[in-house]
Amino acid sequence: WHTISSAEPSNLYIILCLELNRTSGLQDTEYSVRILAKSIDMGAAGEIHLQIAGTRGEQGAEGVADNGTSPATAAPAPPSMSERVQWWAVVLVNIVLVLAGQSVANLLGRIYYDQGGGSLWIATVVQSCGTPLAIPLLLYFRRRPKAATTAVTRPPLIKISAIYAGLGVLLAGDNLMYSYALLYLPLSTYSLICATQLSFNAVFSYFLNKQKFTALILNSVVLLTFSAALVGVSHGSDGTNSSVPAGKFPLGFALTLSASALFSLILSLNQLTFDKVLRSDTLYDVMEMQFWSNTAAAVVSVAGLFISGEWSALHGEMDGYRKGRLAYGMTLAWTAISWQLTTMGLMGLVAAVSSLFTNVISTVGLPLSPIIAVIFLGDRMDGVKVLAMLVAVWGFLSYIYQHYLDDAKVKKNLAERSADDDEHQTVKLATE
Repeated sequence: WHTISSAEPSNLYIILCLELNRTSGLQDTEYSVRILAKSIDMGAAGEIHLQIAGTRGEQGAEGVADNGTSPATAAPAPPSMSERVQWWAVVLVNIVLVLAGQSVANLLGRIYYDQGGGSLWIATVVQSCGTPLAIPLLLYFRRRPKAATTAVTRPPLIKISAIYAGLGVLLAGDNLMYSYALLYLPLSTYSLICATQLSFNAVFSYFLNKQKFTALILNSVVLLTFSAALVGVSHGSDGTNSSVPAGKFPLGFALTLSASALFSLILSLNQLTFDKVLRSDTLYDVMEMQFWSNTAAAVVSVAGLFISGEWSALHGEMDGYRKGRLAYGMTLAWTAISWQLTTMGLMGLVAAVSSLFTNVISTVGLPLSPIIAVIFLGDRMDGVKVLAMLVAVWGFLSYIYQHYLDDAKVKKNLAERSADDDEHQTVKLATE
């Protein structure tokens, strides 16, 4: 009041306007100063502008100190170049883990059966018993200093434990079905049918994760389903050197489809847990979910191994393994390591992107396994399988193109919004 009462009449209007702008959020203060500067000398205008800028900075600092975030009226800052590079690096590492681990694990699983292995439960155990390999990473990310972010309330321990245990039981059942399927089918046929998991995941993502259906995604689902149908009707032409039991194709086909559907459901449930329960997708959260769900799956699988009585035949199976006892142990050990790396990559992609994108990357390995099976296992790649593989790749590329369009649309919307904001500010300046 002392300032207003002592101000010159020509400056009284300026002071009142500046105070009005300050109390209304300082949104138009700079523009008002520039317009009102015509009423006073430039030196005074500069002084007032500096004072208002200081007030703006103080209020902004108070907003950050109080809430840890900028005021609600401020637009979120786009990710920096280093953050984008870091995100892509994490995604690429996880993609490599999925593609390499999945291909090697499937190949070793088929070799296990071909060389005399026959325990379905031991083939199930090795798919989830590699969790101790994740302990160093889990401890590292737990002790790693966390960035200053908005605090997230941790769900009750009982709730998290129940979720991880439930996911582990589902995972154990899924692994058992995959073990049966790989025993009853050639690797090339098995891999082509597994491509249907993308179709199942599109459906589960629509209902559980609010993933939108588009024409391209629907086209991808239809093509992958058609690819599996081609393999299904051509089972009579499966020439292979692998020790595949005769007459088990229908059961193997049904088990592979069921396992693919359950696997897709598990991925969607993982994403739902990150979004709705944990409300966080940090690397520690990813490692924690992967570790405890796989530990639960390993416990269930080991229990099944003892309950079924297969454990008593493992010594004889080791002695009868064609490549010897050492090769038997190495095959199972590297299978466990490969599946552990695959699982870590899958969980990382679910947290970083989405369950549907994760399934797409998993499907990228589709052309790799049949080619590996032809080279190393003597599988026969006939015309129908080649056609099924091409149709599946077409379906995969259809989804990838939809992902590209979505990214382009997001970038375009951000650019248009930025341009509209600039135009709005320019028009406001010109009007004032």
